[in-house]
Amino acid sequence: MTTIGFLHTAQVHVATFRGLFAELAPPGLDDLHLVDESLLADARRTGSAPGLDARLGELAAAGADLIVCTCSTIGAAAEAARPGVPVVRLDRPMAEAAVAAGDRIAVVATVASTMEPTMDLIRATAGRPVTVIPSPCLTAWRHFEAGDLTAYDEEIAAHVRAIAAGADVIVLAQAGMAGAAALLPGLPVLTSPRAAVEAAVHRAVHSPTGEPADRP
Repeated sequence: MTTIGFLHTAQVHVATFRGLFAELAPPGLDDLHLVDESLLADARRTGSAPGLDARLGELAAAGADLIVCTCSTIGAAAEAARPGVPVVRLDRPMAEAAVAAGDRIAVVATVASTMEPTMDLIRATAGRPVTVIPSPCLTAWRHFEAGDLTAYDEEIAAHVRAIAAGADVIVLAQAGMAGAAALLPGLPVLTSPRAAVEAAVHRAVHSPTGEPADRP
């Protein structure tokens, strides 16, 4: 059985990704989850997550054939790591959808360390000049830390409504921000969890080794 491993930096993401996996994965795939909140804490404090390679290695050793890193802050480092199995960063499918949707792309994040990695990914993905608009919503993070996801979603949604007119598409950069999209009907808002799981499942089904034909 092929196993997709998920590396999380918050416990709350486990239920989200388990639910998406149960919905999207066909028979013959299994999922495996590992949480290490210190990875994001270290990255926010120092700009790096020294425990990342070890955690990816743990997932590979536990049987993961493909790993999805669900933290946007450390996604680039995870994708560049070599744990012996391929690693997919959470936000790559979302970035591909964003550059297909327009030239003015607003990036909303509630953690400052997520802004630059997401904007860099969008620019690299575009293959053409695009305007990437940084739009941090950092005060919302206090609600996430307190476990008040309703207030978290509402503050993000209010922020997006305020900046929406200036963008063709709005990217919610972190996995935990996806709930706010339900409060924004009619606005061009992109989130990452579903797209990431769809991409990982497709890759696992069509390339059991995890290596797609079009990307190393």
